[in-house]
Amino acid sequence: MSDTEKNPASGKGNGEGGGAGGSDASAAGLDPKLLEILVCPVTRGPLVYDRKARELISKQAGLAFPIREGVPIMLPEEARQLDG
Repeated sequence: MSDTEKNPASGKGNGEGGGAGGSDASAAGLDPKLLEILVCPVTRGPLVYDRKARELISKQAGLAFPIREGVPIMLPEEARQLDG
C-alpha cells in the first residue's frame, strides 16, 4: 500500500487549478500525488509549490511551509510568515 493510500485525506484534492502538483515536483524528488492532496492546515485552501524556495505557499493564510529532504512540513509553527 502506498503512502497516499494510507493517508486519510486521500481523494480530497484541493479543487483548485494551478495547485501544488506538476512535473516540477517530481524533478525535486517530491511525490506529485502527495502534492495534489495536500491543503493548507490553517485554511484548508490550496497550496502553490515554489520549487526554488522549496516551500508550499498558502496565499490565503500568508504562510510558506518548508520542504525538508523531500518532506513537506505542514505544521503552522514551522511555517514562515509571508511578507505583505
